[in-house]
Amino acid sequence: MPDVTGKVYLVGGGPGDPGLLTVRGRECLARADVVLYDYLVNPLILAHARPKAERVCLGRHGRDRIMPQQEINAHLVRHARAGRTVVRLKGGDPIVFAHAAEETAALVEAGVPYEIVPGITAALAVGSYAGIPLTQGDAASAVALVTGQERRGKPSELNYKALAAFPGTLVFYMGVTTAKDWTAKLIAAGKPADTPAAIVRRCSLPDQVTISCTLARVADEIAERKLRPPALVVVGSVAATQVGRDWFTTRPLFGVRVLVTRAAGQAETLAATLSDLGADVPVQPAIEIGPPDDWQPVDEAIARLEQFDWIVFSSGNGVRAFLGRLFRSRDARALGAVKLAAIGPASAEELARHHLQADVVPDEYRAEALAEALQQEAAAGKRFLLVRASRGREVLAEELTAAGGSVEQVVAYTSRDAQAADELVAEQLRAGEIDWITVTSSAIARSLAQLFGDELRNARLASISPVTSATLGELGYDVAAEASAYTMEGLVDAILHAQREA
Repeated sequence: MPDVTGKVYLVGGGPGDPGLLTVRGRECLARADVVLYDYLVNPLILAHARPKAERVCLGRHGRDRIMPQQEINAHLVRHARAGRTVVRLKGGDPIVFAHAAEETAALVEAGVPYEIVPGITAALAVGSYAGIPLTQGDAASAVALVTGQERRGKPSELNYKALAAFPGTLVFYMGVTTAKDWTAKLIAAGKPADTPAAIVRRCSLPDQVTISCTLARVADEIAERKLRPPALVVVGSVAATQVGRDWFTTRPLFGVRVLVTRAAGQAETLAATLSDLGADVPVQPAIEIGPPDDWQPVDEAIARLEQFDWIVFSSGNGVRAFLGRLFRSRDARALGAVKLAAIGPASAEELARHHLQADVVPDEYRAEALAEALQQEAAAGKRFLLVRASRGREVLAEELTAAGGSVEQVVAYTSRDAQAADELVAEQLRAGEIDWITVTSSAIARSLAQLFGDELRNARLASISPVTSATLGELGYDVAAEASAYTMEGLVDAILHAQREA
């Protein structure tokens, strides 16, 4: 047998919210060569894995083949013996109803080193996200985690008489399809039929649902509402205390799906802000940001920076690209007495991250406002270097030239339309299941029109500025909300205001 050089990490992915992944879990994903994951794991968690890591879904109920446990065990051993770092990513916690015992036994037998990384199990998340205190001084001094579905062919070891007399809270996992059976046995064993109960489906996710009822009504509620897994059922007096304690579903954008369309790597901040407000936030990059086709014009401008009076940045992307190129060969001293102008607060903040302060930032985030601000700085006779994208408006260059300035433009990054829409996003938009689409530039507006066509009208459009709104209008689309402040924060405020007015 060859020496084992790989290692397996059994990682708990938590109950659903990708923000609940542990720091250690994220570290393991970042070093993984292979990730074997359950279908209940939030796909956003997989973003922490390296781009080149192999991702293997172990099957989705009702959609494709579910990989048997013995086959999973064999995959773990095979990859580790090949010297790979393997993450077995599970929903919840690896040792709570999650087959960790079988997997670790197989690894021990094969001589494969492993580590178990805990995750937040769904029962504990239910207590926090549905406002149900699992323990309470006057009513519940203990908690029992109970399976609602025994392994096939295995005789039940559950003592329903003991469970009925349990002095605390019962939390049933995997009990949706078997609710009629286990609730009847619990009542027959002496648990009062009117015991408070709560069914919590898709805990910690933007479409979480909590249904308060009694133990006798659990199976009927599941059947009448056609509830499907994943769901937990909390049984005990604490389930009656949920009213008024729910912070999660009372957030202003809970239940609202907002599509973020910024380029990959730039959508996170906006998506996180919307998620914190309760929204479900799919991401569909409408444009792709990349390096220029030719760096030579940028390099030549960098070599003679002392010839310019101003460097003007029309986006944060331009700041990152230009300074990244500058610092490959020179340092901040190369800027000397050159003044810096930023089109808006995001560009100014990007300069600040490089320990540089913008000399001019207009009150309004648009090219006309920046041109006007620079004209007030006596543009006549001044030499301007405009750092820009491969496409965009010519307003800034035209107005500075008209004011007597000497303008040179360099393309520091390319902006290209995305070529294909995410299949799930397209399906949701087609079905009218997306409430809002954020549009943060004219380029994004045009790309979205090409990607989705008439189906773009199935959602409300939120525009970051009058310029972007005008582009959408020219394309034949109505704007439902427009930011007053032309920033990401302003865009979010516009959506919140429109939701309150709806």
